[in-house]
This record gives sequence, structure tokens and C-alpha cells, in this order.
Amino acid sequence: MIIYGLSTCPLCQKARKALEAQGHDLAFRDVRAEPLSAEELSEFIVEFGDRLVDRKSHEWRGLSDWLKHSEAEEQIAAQPKIMTRPLIRQGKTLFLGWDDAVQKAILPG
Repeated sequence: MIIYGLSTCPLCQKARKALEAQGHDLAFRDVRAEPLSAEELSEFIVEFGDRLVDRKSHEWRGLSDWLKHSEAEEQIAAQPKIMTRPLIRQGKTLFLGWDDAVQKAILPG
């Protein structure tokens, strides 16, 4: 299982702790330190579309008007912090966020 996010993100930290407590073998990837490849970004955009960009974030509001109106790939490539977090890969399945639905799907009953 891989968690893509930011090491300083409280939601990523909660997800990581909960998954480790359940015995999941985790790899954590800070997308600032190790940006997503073009292939990964394309895969995530196909799966989640515009939901991959956190338009409520302070970082997104700080983008230039040109970048705000560009495609999600360009926005995340320019500013990885605007990616909705965490993004979790469990085998071939991808999950976005750490809401009740994601927790129910990943964590045992």
C-alpha cells in the first residue's frame, strides 16, 4: 500500500497511523519531495478527474489566474501541495481522501 501526500499533512498522518495500526505494510511518498511522474499523474486524473485538485486550499487560491484555469495536471505539476490528500493505492485500487467511505473500504470492520 502506498500513501501519496505530504509529511506535514494532518489527514495524511491520521491515515498513516490508522493503517499502520491495522498492520498494513505502508510506503509513504511525500509528493513535494518526490513529485508524481507524468504517468502517475495521468492515471490519477483518469481515476479522479478534477477532484484531484483541492480548490479549497490556500495554495490553490494563491495560484495565478492562468494556472487556475489550466488543466489539473499542470496545476499539480506546478504546485504539488494542491493535490487532494491523501491518495492511497491498495493494489490496483485507488482511494482519495480519508473520509468515512475510504476508511470503511480499507479498514476492517
